[in-house]
Amino acid sequence: MGDVLAGIHATWELESDALVIRFERGIRTPRLFQTLRERRVPYEALASATLAPGRRGTVVLHAVPRPGADPLMEAAAGQLKESCDPYRLVLPADREALAAHCRDELAAVIPPAPADPADRLDTGFLVAAPQGPLSFKAYDGKASFDGSSEVSFRWSSTMATSEKWRTGDQSFPVRELAGIEWRTPDSPGGFLRLLPRDGAPRPDRPEHDPASVVFGLGYGPVHDSLPFAAAVLAATRAKDRTPVPAGARGAAHGDPGVIAERIRHLGELHRAGLVTDEEFAAKKTELLAEL
Repeated sequence: MGDVLAGIHATWELESDALVIRFERGIRTPRLFQTLRERRVPYEALASATLAPGRRGTVVLHAVPRPGADPLMEAAAGQLKESCDPYRLVLPADREALAAHCRDELAAVIPPAPADPADRLDTGFLVAAPQGPLSFKAYDGKASFDGSSEVSFRWSSTMATSEKWRTGDQSFPVRELAGIEWRTPDSPGGFLRLLPRDGAPRPDRPEHDPASVVFGLGYGPVHDSLPFAAAVLAATRAKDRTPVPAGARGAAHGDPGVIAERIRHLGELHRAGLVTDEEFAAKKTELLAEL
């Protein structure tokens, strides 16, 4: 261990218990990498390591994260462009031998997958989320997160819809959130939506939903909105792990609204390819049994 491999836009260091990724700063480095700066990825958060030919005389070393291990990748749900994937290290082709050695070193320290893959959906994240407080400017307002307990939306006086203006600026305690939904601003219809625990019906269109902010050209860019989404998601998962008083466990265990929301979230992971058909069926059956 202790191996260091410098690539284009990032440097990987293999420590005794984790892969440390340090991103370069510069005009050619993707803005998301510059925002992340450094990530410490425990080896148990990885599923595998691969090496493949890249474009224009390069090779790509890819540390593949386990589903549910990294809040950033779970929030992204497969929507990141390859060039913005923080787990890909691009190197000149003449460094292929060094890259292959690093791949083999990683493969040797990555532990086996959990015996029951469905269990990982209920565990905490293994990779730390971006630290708050965080904020970004969306098309119809400003989103802010204090880093631990509250998310707030402040509507734009010119861009927010009348539905949002009628409800006024919004504040959401993290303890009342089940998760988030993020749709990349790199395609039409991008937005960030907060998912309440009560499972109450929400407007279909995010521009009419007071629990959502919408993106647009120059509004809610990936390097701002995705770390924000990951931090909020990690905070909701931390709240999920807060011990429940013994007298309240029975009611929460069979709450149809909570279970419906968990099944809906599980379906999103399945559609995004983060959960296999078998894992989806097994976990859904387990959740339905709690009713």
